Amino acid sequence: MSRIAIASAAGVAGLLLATPAAQATTAEPPAQQATEDQQTPAQQAKDEQTPAQQAAGEQTPAQKATEEQTPAQKAPVTSEITLDGPKLKKIQVKRPKPAWKIALEFAMNKRGTPYVWGGTSPSGYDCSGLMLRAYQKAGIQLPRVAADQYAAFDKKVSWKNLKPGDLVFFSNLGHVGMISRPGYMVHAPRTGDVVKEEKLSAWRRSAFVGGVRPDRKGVREWREYLKQRDEPPPSMPTATL
Repeated sequence: MSRIAIASAAGVAGLLLATPAAQATTAEPPAQQATEDQQTPAQQAKDEQTPAQQAAGEQTPAQKATEEQTPAQKAPVTSEITLDGPKLKKIQVKRPKPAWKIALEFAMNKRGTPYVWGGTSPSGYDCSGLMLRAYQKAGIQLPRVAADQYAAFDKKVSWKNLKPGDLVFFSNLGHVGMISRPGYMVHAPRTGDVVKEEKLSAWRRSAFVGGVRPDRKGVREWREYLKQRDEPPPSMPTATL
């Protein structure tokens, strides 16, 4: 073939390759190029290994961390909540914190504190001083002395109806204590003694003048709470939210 023929053939081939159709045929689609350029984390981790590590079969830290995950870590995180009767009741019945309970906790926490006549401080209390500070802690202001504390409330509480938090008065209003639980009171007894919880004896019963209830609303709320708490949970199918 002559040199002119060869040159003509090469020129024709070059023109064909330069056409848009030929370029579209030879060029890779963008999606294909992106796929080939991207690597998975495992492929990247493998490429980061040295030849010696690849030969020894060693794993990269990323590979080790993936394999060391527990089943709980590998499992997908869900936000499901299973709700049944007892759980629903627990949500509905809220435990109140009435004033009488705060006052009672204060008085019980002062057990062991010395009796001091006229005392109203942590260094010592007398009987009415302890009641004054206990209910003051709960947001209820009482008069200073026992007789005035008794007179401050029109409604009186009988011996058989006493509840925790009630104030009980003895010996012609010369002494006061607070009911701590059925049959017991917490009080500051006398000089030489300390704040203590004491069983209500027959002698105390004979010296009893009367009781008052500084937090009547709180006692009602607590009674309602105990009633709801002791009721059986509602019957309902288990629901998953």
